[in-house]
Amino acid sequence: MNPKVDFYFDKATKWQKEVEQLRKIVLSCGLDEELKWGCPCYTFEGTNIVLIHDFKEYCALLLFKGALLNDPNGILIQQTKNVQAARQIRFTNLKEIIKLASTLKAYIYEAIEVEKAGLKVKLKKTTEFPMPDEFKKALNKNAALKTAFKALTPGRQRGYLLYFSQAKQSTTREARIEKYTKAILNGKGLND
Repeated sequence: MNPKVDFYFDKATKWQKEVEQLRKIVLSCGLDEELKWGCPCYTFEGTNIVLIHDFKEYCALLLFKGALLNDPNGILIQQTKNVQAARQIRFTNLKEIIKLASTLKAYIYEAIEVEKAGLKVKLKKTTEFPMPDEFKKALNKNAALKTAFKALTPGRQRGYLLYFSQAKQSTTREARIEKYTKAILNGKGLND
């Protein structure tokens, strides 16, 4: 246990007992406990394996390379269609966690083996993500914007493409592009 992470388990939340039980299970697998993104993250030789997090409707284990795991129990969930590698196992009560303890350990041990083997999730290339026409036009009109966008990391590029594409109306897409043009020119991502 890492004392820096204790606050997460000490705060009174709807899922306090559940996340405490998940912590026990994950720690029994021999992983190191760290705090990342404000959540307990468990690593193997410095590489992220699993994260505990809670939401309004459920708490979950997030397996960073869950897409590579066998899922004989059918419990791995892709959070959204745009999440490529990670998979969640969701819980809505303590009994579920206790009942699945040995299964959870098996999934975590498999995730460790995936990491030891050096397996990687084949991610979609940025060019495979749709680019809204409004953004194509903005890039064609502004050479500096086009250069700056190409210089961004693939993750930042995907973030912008997804965010711009999610807007249903052209005017909203245009407003989003205008709002974030300066950030792109400065080499920043959506959340920087």
